[in-house]
Amino acid sequence: LAATEQAAEAGQQRLGALRNNLEQNKALEKEAKALLVRIDRQKKETARWAAVRELIGSASGNKFRAFAQGLTLQKLVAKANRHLQNLNGRYLIRKREGDELELDIVDTFQANNIRSMNTLSGGETFLVSLALALGLSDMAGSRSDIQSLFIDEGFGTLDDATLDLAIATLENLQARGKTIGIISHVKELKERLSTQIRVIKKGNGVSMIEIA
Repeated sequence: LAATEQAAEAGQQRLGALRNNLEQNKALEKEAKALLVRIDRQKKETARWAAVRELIGSASGNKFRAFAQGLTLQKLVAKANRHLQNLNGRYLIRKREGDELELDIVDTFQANNIRSMNTLSGGETFLVSLALALGLSDMAGSRSDIQSLFIDEGFGTLDDATLDLAIATLENLQARGKTIGIISHVKELKERLSTQIRVIKKGNGVSMIEIA
């Protein structure tokens, strides 16, 4: 009987030790799970700052600046393309792949062939430049009340039909409340513009301003 009681007591002691170990294991498991959650959060935070570091690229912030400018350029291209479709209907502007700040032209009449801007004719270059200027005006106008747009030269490179279209586009902007100023030496424009400020040379380095 004494041996049986001793064996039972020893069994109870072992059972108590096992229960104690089990409780310790549960506590360790809970602590380990909490630690894994903290590690996962830290990994996500590290990844976020690594992405910021990748964008900034350097202490000067040049890479991040180029990235931000690329986003702005993308918005400008979208707005300019709406104007270009009205002006030309053939070309679309697109950002060059792999270069945040360079533009190419898409020729929709040639199976969407991607070309360099340098391949455009003088008239085509003017229309693309006008579309970009109008797009830039749209972007600036969304943040402030800009009602004036001045265009310096370029009309001499346009044929009659394209010139009519460009002027019609500018007249449409004028009808919407914008003041459009055109600086040009093209004689054909004299017949198309209702209000003109002329600079007339008088000789000996003297000029006269005339409003017509």
